Amino acid sequence: MTSSPASTPRPPSAERRASFEHALREAADIAALGPSSHNCQPWGVAWPTGRGARRAVERLVDEAPADGPEASDSTSGVRGTEGRDTDEYVILALDRERELTSLPAHAVEMLASCGAYLQVLLRSLALQGWSTDRIRFVEPPTGGRTGGAYDTGRPLGGTWPVSWSPLCAVRLRRTDEPAGSLAELRRTALARRTNRAPYRPDAVEPAVLDALSAPSTGVAEGAEVTVRHLVADSERAAFAGLVARHGGRDFSHRQAWRETYSFVRRDEAEARARGDGFPLSQLFGPLSAPRRHALRLALAPTTMSVLRHAGYHRVLARQLARVVRPTPVVVAMGLTDTSPGVEATVRGGARLAEYWLRATEAGLALHPVSVVLQHDDVRKELQDRLGLPGRTFFVSRLGRPLTDFPRSPRRIGAHAVRTI
Repeated sequence: MTSSPASTPRPPSAERRASFEHALREAADIAALGPSSHNCQPWGVAWPTGRGARRAVERLVDEAPADGPEASDSTSGVRGTEGRDTDEYVILALDRERELTSLPAHAVEMLASCGAYLQVLLRSLALQGWSTDRIRFVEPPTGGRTGGAYDTGRPLGGTWPVSWSPLCAVRLRRTDEPAGSLAELRRTALARRTNRAPYRPDAVEPAVLDALSAPSTGVAEGAEVTVRHLVADSERAAFAGLVARHGGRDFSHRQAWRETYSFVRRDEAEARARGDGFPLSQLFGPLSAPRRHALRLALAPTTMSVLRHAGYHRVLARQLARVVRPTPVVVAMGLTDTSPGVEATVRGGARLAEYWLRATEAGLALHPVSVVLQHDDVRKELQDRLGLPGRTFFVSRLGRPLTDFPRSPRRIGAHAVRTI
């Protein structure tokens, strides 16, 4: 019997395929616990198992860039036939059926959310003995908006989901027993959440803040991201003032608020059943049934379209500012490129996930204040006022919360993984 040509990958053994499938689904469940804008979870992961799909993704990962390096390598040297036959691949995608589109800034939020997912996914796989060998990013066609619903066709065959836009392909290799604990990562991911409660006014120690900003690993290692901690009273007062003036913008923006409200669930039971979005208790803490019903009616898009004429959105902005003002730290993350592409933004999201997991391990909580970034004029005012470079893509309260908040529901059971 003759051996297979080096250019034709042999299908993986059933035993190894079952082993990787188990690892991938474990990793996907943990990665789903990462941060996600509006808890919309706009990611998808494809696992090529068919011969044609494996060939296509192998070409995608190995092809030489046409106009400069696109891939990042964690290993060097030429792979032999044995390595080719024992590799596994995953493709991270943006699921256009789950993305937010009402504001241009949502394009960056969607890619950052996918990057956060990828960081935890690959870290979880590494802790199960599958290390990242190479990543190839897929930039949108010329003229396509970053992270938007650009048309990439179906470059990986007819089984590729039509609503998915590929963001990057990853080659993974089996390694020796890894350092670290998957159980510990799972515990940290489960403990990570958005906490909108008041925070203790005590300062966060400089050494802790330095540790949060330490060099990153994994996908985040190549992120060109600046991290700025606003701790001076004048900086935090300036930030709270911006929130007070502009924090009601989303409530008064009809299309943006309608999209946001579509993720507000009636109660915790509905949120758990759907596995995304958030109940009102995620925004306001524990609520009685009558108050929950009243708030749901008051925040409904049709009601808000009337109440905004009475300045209700400004009342909500001032309430948010009162929560923001005593927070001991505001963290701002910025991409160095003011017009970032897919790779820069995905890596930025990976850096965000790494930071948030570190903060969770340190007993700290975060509460993103995204409204000041979702409108370009407000974001530019924020950056000018506080001297933030590049393109700020994340800003959040940071501190030790006075009370716990429930964890957002997630689509578990590896719903985001598809075989192609």
